[in-house]
This record gives sequence, structure tokens and C-alpha cells, in this order.
Amino acid sequence: SDSKSIKDQLCDMASHFLRYSVLLQKYRTPLLVASCSGVFAASLFNHIFPNSLFRPLYQAWYKSEPVALSEKLQDVFQQVMKDCGITSSSHFLAFASFGFHPVGAGVPWLPAGAQVGIPANFNSTADDHSGITDRSILINGKVVDWNSDAGCALKESLIFSSDAQKFALAREVAHLQSGGPLLSAAVAPLCLGGAWVYSVVLKQVFGLHAGPALLRGIANAVALGLGAVSYFLASDAVNQWNDLSSDQRAAKLSRGYAKGGVEFYDKILSRNRTLRSLMGQKGQDMYAPSGNLFPAHILRLKQTPYTLRKEVIVKLLTKDNA
Repeated sequence: SDSKSIKDQLCDMASHFLRYSVLLQKYRTPLLVASCSGVFAASLFNHIFPNSLFRPLYQAWYKSEPVALSEKLQDVFQQVMKDCGITSSSHFLAFASFGFHPVGAGVPWLPAGAQVGIPANFNSTADDHSGITDRSILINGKVVDWNSDAGCALKESLIFSSDAQKFALAREVAHLQSGGPLLSAAVAPLCLGGAWVYSVVLKQVFGLHAGPALLRGIANAVALGLGAVSYFLASDAVNQWNDLSSDQRAAKLSRGYAKGGVEFYDKILSRNRTLRSLMGQKGQDMYAPSGNLFPAHILRLKQTPYTLRKEVIVKLLTKDNA
């Protein structure tokens, strides 16, 4: 009786599987469209509601109160907006963020607009280190001594000139203004659709549409694997294009912006080299001796190399000199 009940359960499972397979086959196009649309919306969700999702995540706080952006940085941001040719500031809002370089999210032409976070160290100058030294940074469980050699090197890498600050803000504005988030969000649904195309092609090439269910399952698994690899490669390629394109847009605003871009990436590379020495083995695993980030995976770039981003701007300056 036990063996009979097991057989009945297996038959029921097979019956349900066949029903689902028939439904998926019958409504595969609507399901594919719905899945791709859902993935696209999920990827873009953070940019559709930047004021509700992105800003609270990066907002700087002090004594349980959000930190207000200084008048100095508000003026710098307005100057960048003017240089970028943006006349209406209602589509871009700036706020005080934590971290050490600007961040941004949003789509300017949507109702919620875009948000750009400006870190406190952008208030610092060579004569005034407030915004850096009034903060405690823990590395390997120890507070960084700003008066030590490593602390001084780290502090120096966090102080940017006016041109470097304006470049850093302009590249965020250029990235959002050019629809960078939309391009990045489009990769996942396109690769999901590509996985479906791979599946159809494989089954047609090997004549599996009327073949055993096991072979069709293997073909689907191979198609999903190809789709995943395509996503990793395409996502990194699009992100790299977005990064380099935003850098060039910002650097082409003026020669001062371009020089600021070279300084900005020099400082980031210097900061990462300092962190590499301070963090010990973890720093060596995270940062290359050059200051670039090590790839997270063999198939992934993780981030556009800072040395490459700097070289692109240097070439623009060299071309202008020629």
C-alpha cells in the first residue's frame, strides 16, 4: 500500500508538471513579456523613487538628525548645473551624503527627478580639514590616527581642489542626464529574453521540441547558463561605457574640468593604495598595487579601472594641447 501511494504521488506530480508545461508553452510570450517588464522595473525602482529609496540610504546623519548641505557646496553644485547647461534645478536636488565621493540616482525627466549626494570631505580644503578629521574611521577595528604617516596620506587623498570637486559632481549629473540608469536596467530583461531565444534555437538545432523531456530540460539549463554569462558580460560592458561616457562629458565642459578629472582619479588611486596598506591582507585582496579594485569574479570587471578612466581624460587634454 505504501508503494502504491508513492506511485500515486509521483503520478500526481508528473501530471501537475505536464499541466504547468502546457500552460507555460501556451502563454510563453505573455509570461516572457511580463517577466522582462518586471525585471526592468525592479532594476530601475531605486531610480524611479530616488527621494524615498536612494536618499535615505545615503543621507548623512549627525545626532539622529539629517545633515544639511553647506552653502558652499550648494553654490558649487549650482555652478556645475549651470556649466552642464541645466537651467532648471528642480530636476536635480543635492543633499549631504556619507562616504568620500559623490553618488547619484534618478531619471531627471521623470516626476521625482534625480538626487545627487555630496560628501562632507568636499567642505575640506588644504587649510581646513574639517569634514575629514572630525570623523572617526575604523580600519581593522582601529581608529585611524590622522597625524600618523598613513593617516596624513589618507587625509591628503580626501582633499579635492575646486576643479576636482566640480568634475566629480559633473560626471554624476552627466550619467543621470544621459539616461545611464535606463541603459543599465535594460541589460537584465534583454538577457532574460536572450535566454528564451537560446532555448528555442537549441531545441530547433537539435530537434528537441518533440524529444524527451530530460533533453529539453538540459537545453533549458544550457540556455539559462548562456543567459547568465551574457548578463555578466553585457552588464559590465554597459557600466564601463556609462562610466567612460560620463567622464568624457564632464571633462569636455572645460579644460579646468578635465584637469580636475585627472586629479580626482589620482586622489582615488592614492586613497586605495593607502587603504591597501592599512587594511593588511583584506586590503591586498580588495585593491591592486595600482589602486584599482580587483575583479569580484573571473567573468566580471566589477568596476571600470580608475587608471583607465584617468587615461581617457589625459588623452583628451593631450588632444587639446595638440
